Order: sequence, then C-alpha cells, then structure tokens
Amino acid sequence: MLTRRRSLALLAAATSGALVSGRALALEAFDFSPEQPGRVRAARDEEAIRLIAKDARFAQDGVFTVANNGGRFPFGGYATDTKTIIGSEPDIAQLVADALGRKLEIVPVSWSDWPLGVVSGKYDAVISNVTVTEQRKEKFDFSTYRKDLLGFYVRKDNPIVIREPRDVAGLRVIVSAGTNQEQILLRWNDQNVKAGLKPVEFQYHDDDVALYLSIESGRADAYLGPNALLGFKAAQEGKTRLAGNFSGGWPVLAEIAVTTRKGAGLAEAITHALNTQIKNGHYAQALARWNLSAEAIEESRTNPPGLPRT
Repeated sequence: MLTRRRSLALLAAATSGALVSGRALALEAFDFSPEQPGRVRAARDEEAIRLIAKDARFAQDGVFTVANNGGRFPFGGYATDTKTIIGSEPDIAQLVADALGRKLEIVPVSWSDWPLGVVSGKYDAVISNVTVTEQRKEKFDFSTYRKDLLGFYVRKDNPIVIREPRDVAGLRVIVSAGTNQEQILLRWNDQNVKAGLKPVEFQYHDDDVALYLSIESGRADAYLGPNALLGFKAAQEGKTRLAGNFSGGWPVLAEIAVTTRKGAGLAEAITHALNTQIKNGHYAQALARWNLSAEAIEESRTNPPGLPRT
C-alpha cells in the first residue's frame, strides 16, 4: 500500500529531481498539485437533485461530505502541500458534488473507520475503492462507477498475452499471499492441472523493489494484482505493461461504488448524477486523468448484484 509517508516521499523525490529523467517525465503526466486545475467539473443536475429523498439528511448544510482512505494513488493520496487529498476518487466525488449542487469536502479516514462513519451520518458517502458485496448491501446502498479489475503486468518487452486460465500454464507468476487474486490464481492453476497443463510457479515477495526486479530481470514472467495500482505504476515508470485483465470477482462481475448509508435516500440521486456524467463524457475524462480508462463502466447502477458471501 502507498502510505502517506511513501506518497510524500515519492512526491518529494519527483519535485527535487532525485528521480531519473525518464521516470520524472512520466510523473509529470500526473498532476499532484493541490490546486488540481485539470480536475473535471460538472454542471448542476436538477433531475439528480429531485431524486434526493425528502427526508434525506446531509452531514453538513450545502456540503457533500465524503470519506476517503487517502493512502494510495491513483485512488487517493496527498498533494505536494502534504495535506490536500487528490486522485481519481476525489475527482469522482467532485463530479457528484457538483451535480448535486453541493460543495465537496473530502475527509481522510482509515479503512476500518468509514463504515461506522457512514452509518452514523458523520459522512454522506465513502468514495474509496469500495467493492459492492452482498454482505455490505445489508448496511449500505451503492451507486457503481468503476469496474473492479485485476491485471497481469509483465516486462514491457515481454509478448505474453493472458486472456484465460490456460494462458498462465507454466508461467512464473508473482502474487500477494492471502489476497483475492491469489485465490483466483489458485483456482486457475487447479483447473489447468486437471486439464493436463503445466502448473503455475507461484512467487511471493514482501518487498516491492525485489518484486519488480524479478519482473525486469526475467526471473518472473508476470505480476498479478489490482489493475488500477499496477497500471498507475506502469504509466509512471514505463517498465511494465498490461498483459491481460479480468474481474476482481472472477468469474463474477465486481464493481466499485459510491457507498451511502442504507435507506439514506441518496443512492438514486448519485446514480443519476453519475449516468449524466457518463453520457456527457466528463466521467471518461476523469478516469483518463489517472490512467483508469480500462475500468470505465457503461452505466451506473443502484445496488446491483454484489460479490457473494464466502
């Protein structure tokens, strides 16, 4: 995870010129300033506002208060002023706030604290890479805005293409222990072995430096992880590329959503606001700013089927 300390270290290195020239140029493709002049803004959406329930209560008058776990780019991290949270999730929050005719306030929270904060009404919503699950739907309403994708990333000059389980047969794949992606890769491997194909060679690394050295040196063929995070790093450094991606809930569709308290009366309005932005192109622009176009959805949905209980 990109913690605040690591985020600030990266930004300090970028601004001080400590990074090599190629990486510095890549970093310039992303705006880490607190002003965010390129952030896409939306017009007031009267129909979305009409869909806000009559008894809906916001945490603050005239404000859309959004919780965000600002610890990792491209989702959310600290700008060069070390205090302003920026990233793809704040950009989505801004579009929704604008559409609802409200000022946006982003509140940094730990991952473990957002559920109680949303349920209690301290925050109107959390926009922080939250996946829709059937268990979460018991307490929360959802308005989807992005696919939850995993990605296989390989060395930039590696021609491997991975579209289905058989494509990983015999490969040396790095994956993090105890993660959803590890469980999926284990199922793929079991399927391949039963079909008489070569097994995957699983590799585990606790250190990111060692992990990427394994990819770059050819000691590993691919790294399987969250597409958004790995794609952001690939865009920054230009050393790896996407070889294939699939749903984080494989074989079930997994989606990321704006999360509000169940029955708060905001979900339908937020869903409509998002669909307006999808239709007018602002949504696509917001994702493209953070290299997340691959995770775009065609339509926002309220409370779609979520990942099943395990």
